[in-house]
Amino acid sequence: MPRTDAAVLLPLLADPPRLVLVRRTDHGPYGGQLSFPGGKREPGDASLRATALREAAEEIGLDPAAASIVATLDPVDTHTTGYRVHPFVAVLEPVAAWRPEPREVVEVVEAQLAALADPAAHGEEVMDFPTWPQPRLTPFYRLGDHRVWGLTYRILTPVLPRLEAWTRAAP
Repeated sequence: MPRTDAAVLLPLLADPPRLVLVRRTDHGPYGGQLSFPGGKREPGDASLRATALREAAEEIGLDPAAASIVATLDPVDTHTTGYRVHPFVAVLEPVAAWRPEPREVVEVVEAQLAALADPAAHGEEVMDFPTWPQPRLTPFYRLGDHRVWGLTYRILTPVLPRLEAWTRAAP
């Protein structure tokens, strides 16, 4: 299947260490899910890095100048929507207030790294969606009343231990 390039930003705030996620509006293919800010590469984007920064600016009001890209992660393919998603980790300067784009984002969630890494936050459940051929056991992280699963889970899982180690080592 041909893939459409997209990019997400993993915005990292330092004190206390936390990742910025968005809860999507109920419409669209990712309705109601927690995800990283991001989206499809547009013709005017100079690079996938530029896509991730543009999308974060549009979705949560993040000034690109306040984000320092510190890592480029391996791309991850979606299972059902045909995207190849390129993740970028960015350390943020302190942000006074988020400005969620109401057509796309219901809320901005600052997830403590320690809460995500806590073994009690990990779970699995059988989920079923119309686009899936059959129900499947789906891993997730509990985050308050929310769950981080799907593509966001698959991007986060391999990088979470590195983010934790990096933030512990940071001055």
